[in-house]
Amino acid sequence: MIDLHCHILPGIDDGAKTTEDAMDMARMAVKQGITHILCTPHHNNGKYDNPAAQVITHVANLQRELDLRDIPLTLFEGQEVRIGGDLLDQIKANEILFTDLANRYILIEFPTNDIPAYAEHLFFELLKAGHTPVIVHPERNSKFIQDPNRLLPFLEMGVLTQLTAPSYVGVFGKKIERTAKQMVAHNLVYMMASDAHNIKKRGFFMQKAYEAIAKDMGVEHVAAMQQMARDILNGDSVQRPEFREINSKRFGLF
Repeated sequence: MIDLHCHILPGIDDGAKTTEDAMDMARMAVKQGITHILCTPHHNNGKYDNPAAQVITHVANLQRELDLRDIPLTLFEGQEVRIGGDLLDQIKANEILFTDLANRYILIEFPTNDIPAYAEHLFFELLKAGHTPVIVHPERNSKFIQDPNRLLPFLEMGVLTQLTAPSYVGVFGKKIERTAKQMVAHNLVYMMASDAHNIKKRGFFMQKAYEAIAKDMGVEHVAAMQQMARDILNGDSVQRPEFREINSKRFGLF
């Protein structure tokens, strides 16, 4: 199992605090069947800055520690990049890590309570340059919770989306759980990752979430999400599902 979004690197953001915390997270990941993790510390979010060169060093150090302890987990370098007007300049300055070595896919975080007005234009410029944005945890953004169909213009552009596993199983509350399930049912989110920060309140939950999606949507749906995660990590072309608009009358459930 591949986890494309995880804050396991110790001491550089709000994820693992110490190396021992990271080891505990690694053991939990392995128990869930996770074999590969894309390390994605926060970058450029106003509180944390983790430019590419520093992340690469941190990942190498943590991988060395995992190998010394015989924990069978393979790490890759990445970032959870907060959307910002200077993103293209940061890419040119080699401060940004993509999910893959070909710089094809980039994880983008929106502010919790906003969809920036410039987002579509920025994404157009990224796509034109050969970089595909992946919006992470849209089900936790208040604007998308109010109207999940606000994702449609981005999907129509060719932008990808990543669900957070604990959202689907109620860890963040019923409202986010309902939003997550609606988005999955209508193919508004394409793949899943943990966004794990620790082993207590912000664990992995991937095995549990995949089991729930298999029950709700079928094992084929899970297989498609897992295949997209592999393709994203490898920088390969992806098979996009056919997304559907959600009937606005159902928003009243919230």
